[in-house]
Amino acid sequence: MEFLPESLNAGDTAWVLTSIALVLFMTPGLAFFYGGMVRSKNVLGMLMQNFFSMGLVSVIWAVVGYSLAFGGTNKWIGNFDFVGLKDASTMYPADPSGVEWFSLFTIPPIVFVAFQLMFAIITPALITGAIADRMRFSAWVWFLGLWAVLVYSPVAHWVFSPAGWLFERGALDFAGGAVVHINAGIAALVAVLVLGKRKGWPQKVMPPHSLPLTMLGTGILWFGWFGFNAGSALTSGGIAGQALLNTHMAAAAAMLSWLVVEKVKGGHATTLGAASGAVAGLVAITPCAGFVGGLAPIIIGAIAGIVCYLAISMKNKLGYDDSLDVVGVHLVGGIVGSLLLGFFADPKINSLVVDAGLFINDGGTALLMDQLVAVAATLAFSGVMTFVILKVLQVALPGGIRVDDEDEERGLDLSQHSEVAYSYAER
Repeated sequence: MEFLPESLNAGDTAWVLTSIALVLFMTPGLAFFYGGMVRSKNVLGMLMQNFFSMGLVSVIWAVVGYSLAFGGTNKWIGNFDFVGLKDASTMYPADPSGVEWFSLFTIPPIVFVAFQLMFAIITPALITGAIADRMRFSAWVWFLGLWAVLVYSPVAHWVFSPAGWLFERGALDFAGGAVVHINAGIAALVAVLVLGKRKGWPQKVMPPHSLPLTMLGTGILWFGWFGFNAGSALTSGGIAGQALLNTHMAAAAAMLSWLVVEKVKGGHATTLGAASGAVAGLVAITPCAGFVGGLAPIIIGAIAGIVCYLAISMKNKLGYDDSLDVVGVHLVGGIVGSLLLGFFADPKINSLVVDAGLFINDGGTALLMDQLVAVAATLAFSGVMTFVILKVLQVALPGGIRVDDEDEERGLDLSQHSEVAYSYAER
């Protein structure tokens, strides 16, 4: 669909441009959030994996990623209409439904391209927390590129593109519960199962080396998430305001519920618990942000804080070494939020809600069923594709995808980058 300059709204465009910057800022925030939780010998390795996503995924998005996510009218995958960003400044994605979603847009198409790019960057970056301390950087480079093209773009097409089969079915995902969090969360689980456990885990204690760094990262994530969720309204109006408030309330409620459970079960309310709880709430509200109102975001956040805490407490029993709890927070939190949307989605908040949630007047189970299908489809596709990519790389790359025991003991900073994060020698 062609962009009409007379439809441009300067206020909407300014807000989405601001949101683009906020969402990009989340990736360095994520790097600090994760970086503080690893041991000091691996902090640069963690920062590098996240920052590298900002470089490689950006180029891939411009060359082919955006086109595969938003090009054409095929319901499974985009085409090559926008390869190399051809026509991306003058044409919106195709809309085969006849509803003409993009006719409602008051921002230039190229601004939409840039906004969606920031989601493509941070989604695979989330996986790094699960594989911390043990993946070769060269393997990460190959995995990142292949995953961005073969996994992220198709799922984004299904859910975010008007041509996508989940979009047409009626599944709702305001800002990436399935596309970002469930997608990355199941990939993280598959990755840790393929890579195996860290040397010495779980017998060896591997505490965070800098919780202040993690708290700083949490603050940046919370701040940037306003752009992530409220920016997804693609306007500066009431839905954006609702999404922003919902985002904050869910994070606050999840932090509180996490700390209550942590205090009851462990005897202490910790700073790491506060950080993890807040992020769990941010994750869970992401698919719901512009579709719910009233006390719903507080309820969603409170449930997410409790469920994600309990999920993390199970990883030792289940025997998977998710270093920084990506599975418990992002996979579980994304599922919780996506399914709770089927209970709380309110047409009075957003007219895009066709089937009201089960707990809303005149609501039913139709939306909940669509949400279940979206969750299951994302889990199956991303899980299988991630497994295939990792197994191929394991065979194809010299040395495989995991560092050897000696390099793991030295730490990724020295073994992969020949640097150290902290030097205590006199200068």
